Amino acid sequence: MFKLIATDMDGTFLRDDMTYDRDFFATLHEKMQAQGIQWVVASGNQYFQLTSFFEAFPDTIYVAENGAYIRDANKVYALSSFENGAIQPILTKLTSIPDLKILVCGQSSAYALKTTDAAHIATARQYYKQLRLVDTFDNLDDRILKFAISCPPEKTAAIVAEMRQLLVGLGEPTSSGHGDIDIIQPGMNKAAGLATLGRHLNIQLADMCAFGDGGNDLEMLREVGLGVAMANATPAVLAVADTTTKSNQEQGVLQFMHHLLSEP
Repeated sequence: MFKLIATDMDGTFLRDDMTYDRDFFATLHEKMQAQGIQWVVASGNQYFQLTSFFEAFPDTIYVAENGAYIRDANKVYALSSFENGAIQPILTKLTSIPDLKILVCGQSSAYALKTTDAAHIATARQYYKQLRLVDTFDNLDDRILKFAISCPPEKTAAIVAEMRQLLVGLGEPTSSGHGDIDIIQPGMNKAAGLATLGRHLNIQLADMCAFGDGGNDLEMLREVGLGVAMANATPAVLAVADTTTKSNQEQGVLQFMHHLLSEP
C-alpha cells in the first residue's frame, strides 16, 4: 500500500467547473487517515487558492507553485525562490515575446500590472486568491516563486520552445496546455517537491501514488511508484504514466482512489 497520494488539480482532480464530489472525497479521506496515508495536493497553482478547496481537511499538505512552496496549515516544509538577480533578466526576455500576459507569483501574493486588461485579471483571480495590481514589477517586496504566462493557445508549443532558448540558466518553462505556461526555477518541479516533502515525512517516491494530466505533471508521474494519467491527459503524459483512470469530468481520481483504498 502507498504511504502518500498526490494529485494535480486543474484537469485532474477538479471537474472543468472547478468542483469535485466532496461527499465521496470525505469518505476516501477517512479511509486514508485510517490507513495512515498522507493526502497531498501537487499543483502549479497558488497556495492560497488551493486551500480553498480543502478547508474541511486541514491535514492536507500542498506542494504548490510546481513544487516551490510546500506547506500545510501550520508548517512550511520548504520554500524555494528565484534569486533577486534573475528576476529582471527573466522579465526582460519575457516581454520581448509578443502576445504574452505575465503574472509574477510570490510567497505572499501574485502580481499583475495595472495596465493588464480587466478580462485577464478577472480570470486570474479565479486561480490567484491573493493578487495585487502594481505599476511595475521592479523591486517587489516578496520572494518570487514562479512567473505565470498566458498566451494564445495555438502558440503554446512554439512559445515554450522559444522560452527554452531564451531562459537557459535562468528558468524553465512548463505548460499544462491551453495557453498557460509557468516559468519555474531550474530543477524545480512537482517530483522535486514531492521528494523534498518525502524527506520530511520519511516517505520515498516509490511509496507514492500521483495523478496528473498535463506537461507540468510529467516528472511527477515518471518518478513516483505509481503514476496515474487521466483519460483526458496529453499524449506525453499518457506515454509516461504507469496506468490511466477516467477523465476529470468523471472524477477519475476519486474512482481510482476508491479501488486503491479498498485493496486488501
